[in-house]
Amino acid sequence: MDPEYPIRRQNEGRFSLFTFKPFFKMRILKQVAGIDVAQKELVVSFGIIKDSLQSEILSNKTFSNTQEGFLKLLSWVKKLSDAECNVHFVMEATGVYHESLAYFLEERNMAVVIVLPNKISNYFKTLDVKTITDSTMAQAIARFGLERKLELWKRPKPIFKSLKQLTRERSQLIEERTMLKNHLHAELSEAEPNESSVIRIKDRIKLLDKQEKQVRLEITKRAQDPQVKDAIAVMCSIPGIAMLTAATVLAETNGFELIRSKKQLTSYAGLDVKEKQSGTSVKGKPRISKRGNKHLRKSLYMPGLATIRFDQHFKGIYARLVSRHGIKMKAAVAVQRKVLELMYTLYKKNEVYDHNYESNPNGQKRERQLL
Repeated sequence: MDPEYPIRRQNEGRFSLFTFKPFFKMRILKQVAGIDVAQKELVVSFGIIKDSLQSEILSNKTFSNTQEGFLKLLSWVKKLSDAECNVHFVMEATGVYHESLAYFLEERNMAVVIVLPNKISNYFKTLDVKTITDSTMAQAIARFGLERKLELWKRPKPIFKSLKQLTRERSQLIEERTMLKNHLHAELSEAEPNESSVIRIKDRIKLLDKQEKQVRLEITKRAQDPQVKDAIAVMCSIPGIAMLTAATVLAETNGFELIRSKKQLTSYAGLDVKEKQSGTSVKGKPRISKRGNKHLRKSLYMPGLATIRFDQHFKGIYARLVSRHGIKMKAAVAVQRKVLELMYTLYKKNEVYDHNYESNPNGQKRERQLL
């Protein structure tokens, strides 16, 4: 007799009747803590999905975005969760405010998933929710985690984190310097420039020049690290790609840690093409989404133009695209996308760029593989 079926014995006269009451315990397939991260607080929704494949939000709670709040969050999740099933902590990549929590959970061997905000935003639109609050957003993140196949986040290697901090700092210094130079130009173009203002602006520009040089030297030093030195050399074999660009691409992708395909890479950079078309009346112009890593996209702009200038192959691609639709910027962006894909391919294969592939009998085949 199956022990999972409880037995109740009833006595009626001389006879003993056994009645069977089936009892099935629903097995939990997945558990997710969806976390909406803000600067000072964490709004968390805990949800599960069972054998019936129906997702269910069990509870919501708010914690402070501090070490003490992280400990309370873990304790709360432990009370709600089934010990036989791992809990996935899913959160948006909200600037830098999510990083402390992600590192805290990763140090304790928790399953952490970090999702780009545009994915959560697009998923939220599919839900029948009219009110947008921190609580409803946390619930949406939890349901997203329950319904989708999740790829676990891994802490970036120290070399990549350091390179990201330095390359972003340099980019910010250059932006500030450009703004000051424009300010100086406007000041000098006036009928009667204020001499003291001009002196102060020039002093600030000199300071930014000095700091930018220091940061660039630090990046150069980091680029000699054995973990990235060979990879940077491989990428720099592409005409127009220099050390700073290669270091930025590696830093922003964490050494292509979670990149599985060229399509995924271009989407992460926001260089994927989106197009709106419906029937014969709606036909929008194809354009890049720009829903991705702006630092990665920005780092490829000038190198893409340099590649067009110095490499015959990319110059040919650019010329064909311009002759097709006549839009130079659109063609330049397409080349940037191909350059990024090529950097990824060469990194994965650990091969340098073949400048003479046109004279190679297998050149055309190789071109299709790389691009």
